[in-house]
Amino acid sequence: MSMTKPNRSAATLSKNRTPESVSPFSGMCATCVDGCIGMCEIGKSAIRGPECLYPQPFGIMTAASEKDYPVDFSHFNIMGSAVGAYGIEADSEHAIFTKVNLETQIGDRNPVKLKLPIIIPGLGSTDVARRNWDGLAVGAAISGIILTVGENVCGMDEEAVIKNGKIMKSPDMERRIKTFRDWKIEGYGDIVVQFNVEDTKLAVPEYVIQSLGVETVELKWGQGAKDIGGEVKLKSLEKARSMKSKGYIVLPDPDDPEVVENFKLGGIKEFERHSRIGMVTEESFAKSVEMLRNLGAKRVFLKTGAYRPSDLARAVRYASDNRIDLLTIDGAGGGTGMSPWRMMNEWGIPTVELCSLAYQYVDYLAKQGKYVPDLAFAGGFTLEDHMFKGLALGAPYVKAIGMARGSLAAAMVGKTVGSRIMEGDLPVYIERFGTTMDEIFISGFHLKQKYGPDFEKLHPGAIGVYTYYQRLAQGLRQLMCGARKFALQYITRDDIAALTQEAAEVSGIPHVTQLDKEEAWEILTK
Repeated sequence: MSMTKPNRSAATLSKNRTPESVSPFSGMCATCVDGCIGMCEIGKSAIRGPECLYPQPFGIMTAASEKDYPVDFSHFNIMGSAVGAYGIEADSEHAIFTKVNLETQIGDRNPVKLKLPIIIPGLGSTDVARRNWDGLAVGAAISGIILTVGENVCGMDEEAVIKNGKIMKSPDMERRIKTFRDWKIEGYGDIVVQFNVEDTKLAVPEYVIQSLGVETVELKWGQGAKDIGGEVKLKSLEKARSMKSKGYIVLPDPDDPEVVENFKLGGIKEFERHSRIGMVTEESFAKSVEMLRNLGAKRVFLKTGAYRPSDLARAVRYASDNRIDLLTIDGAGGGTGMSPWRMMNEWGIPTVELCSLAYQYVDYLAKQGKYVPDLAFAGGFTLEDHMFKGLALGAPYVKAIGMARGSLAAAMVGKTVGSRIMEGDLPVYIERFGTTMDEIFISGFHLKQKYGPDFEKLHPGAIGVYTYYQRLAQGLRQLMCGARKFALQYITRDDIAALTQEAAEVSGIPHVTQLDKEEAWEILTK
């Protein structure tokens, strides 16, 4: 089984000259011929150097690892039953999947309710997030879930007002928050703002909590896509200089005369903006949490990435000691920015392994009588079976599943279809559903009934996100009904079974032949 694909990928717009004959360990063509123009990553790197580190085309796509990890969620199956029901009367007339309750609650002191067990993790200063924010924000709001404004938004805002190194006003941040709030369902969901090193230096926490009234904030240790700071590309010299002046690392140096001259000549076509890596200590983390609460934050979240197990243990313990409301744990392999491609494929702990370790750690603390924060699992979740398996793998501690790339894909498709409707240029395979918004989008009629004249104000991307979530909701209800679990709190780890011995060993979930072993033999021998 091929575990990885070195030296070529659609993500880096590269390919082998002889795709049918490739060295499995180096990824090079079996015969590298003098005269080739360089279609592979080595060849492109000979021309464009560090530019080839990143997925392309930047700004209009998301990227995820191509690595075939040894264990993934397909190595588990969901278990159904023919008897009983949890959370509803065990009666065939009542126990139908439409009665499954998918509402959940996040937080310790000031809980927030969600209509669906979904959160959208940090989508920050990348172009693809900014361009699709209206669809994401409104779609999340009308679905009653949590949406996170990611790192560096204020710093990247060209219209931001900064005095003495502190953010005074950021129209982009204000727009992102307002877009969600304008459509928020009363009593459900929330908008979260995330911070990294540069955000803290710019006093973004003070600005969003005290000036914009944000109630939920998130400290960011990392993500599943990379183990370095956030990155974006900059197309103009002015923007590059602006970011450097705000304290970001910008490559190449936009103030270097040689760089400026090369940029004007066209040799340099873009700049890279990098964030610094954080330096976590127990003391500094406690002070940060205390500072955020003193500023007025009602809920404090922590997002951590696919770091080594000792770092996961730190995240769990620090979150417990400081009564963090939600700890999001993001497995290796995906992202919405420009994470270095090989890093995305080759670093970190994959989702199943990371979530399995997280369960062990929080379960230990729970048995010691320690406070356990609510958990959210993220890292490659896209469909309802993934959601069920993630909820079961971390039961009873996991309250929501983080999905950024899937949500963004739905927003982008919704936006594109909306544009094609306006242009009267629908592809045949879309036009067969109709020619108007409420004909093509299956949830369009319901939303039109609910919002009346305001339906016309709904962003097509938002309708795409909402419709996608409704598919996930119905699919999850069906899976839960089959497992006889009619509310999320009844899902347990024995609702799934491992299909391989390796999956069983990694997760602690019994192999399918060992599941219910005692109960089965008791039935047979009584």
